[in-house]
Amino acid sequence: MENFTPTGCCPVRDILSRLGDKWSMLVLLTLNANGVMRFSEIHRTLGDISHRMLTVTLRMLETDGMVSREVYAEVPPRVEYRLTARGRSLLPHIFGLVEWAETNKEAILSGRAKG
Repeated sequence: MENFTPTGCCPVRDILSRLGDKWSMLVLLTLNANGVMRFSEIHRTLGDISHRMLTVTLRMLETDGMVSREVYAEVPPRVEYRLTARGRSLLPHIFGLVEWAETNKEAILSGRAKG
């Protein structure tokens, strides 16, 4: 029997919890749809994310190698974000999850309303 209880560090659980937060997949999908983007463009596209949460999410995605951040020595400084090869390799799986959610959303929402 496979055991999925938290005993020490579980890399799969850690990765899935980081990617399964409220914003990470949306940031990845936004960068995929729009290409290279500045912080303010990402923020404007997502709309209801706070500046702090977007900063935290982008840093986490950068740390995990999903997003690259490039700073240009200009006045004012310009910072651009783009997907990395690792981030792009995750997209087919995200698209599959989005498709599944679209297919099943009505039944799920209906079940929630009853419950």
